[in-house]
Amino acid sequence: MTSALLVIDVQRGMFMPPTPAHRGAEVRATIAGLLRRARTGGRPIVHVQHDGGPGDPLERGTEGWRIHPDVAPLGNEPLIEKRYCSAFQDTDLQALLERGGIRRLVIAGLQTEYCIDTTCRAAFSLGYRVVLAADAHSTFDTPILPAEKIIAHHSQVLGGPFCEVRPAESIEI
Repeated sequence: MTSALLVIDVQRGMFMPPTPAHRGAEVRATIAGLLRRARTGGRPIVHVQHDGGPGDPLERGTEGWRIHPDVAPLGNEPLIEKRYCSAFQDTDLQALLERGGIRRLVIAGLQTEYCIDTTCRAAFSLGYRVVLAADAHSTFDTPILPAEKIIAHHSQVLGGPFCEVRPAESIEI
């Protein structure tokens, strides 16, 4: 089964003050490790970049919109721009994956309860086998829950019915 690494919204704005993503440097390092392994193995990699619209920290064309240099795409790696939580909605991601014969996605990135959750569910509903790197996705504290609990909750909810959830080092790409 042909696999691809899907790196979602690892953009500078997610790591900027006043509130950088939970364990941001650690998560970026884990994603960078997944990227190294995928590149070494010649596996397809797709990067996704979110446009949050005017005034958003991820507004297209701003510093926050740029992919973080720790995980920047190489020239031959496709970059999908999106406006919604699902990396599939109104993008050519599915067509790109179909052209490559991809049937399994290893997913990493941000933001756990939005784009990671939604893309895992959408990929599953489209018939992909999905593996979420448990230690390679993150989010922010909210007034109701700390980021650590949001991450744990979504990993547990997604694991089983929608995807496998495994530590990055144990995932074969």
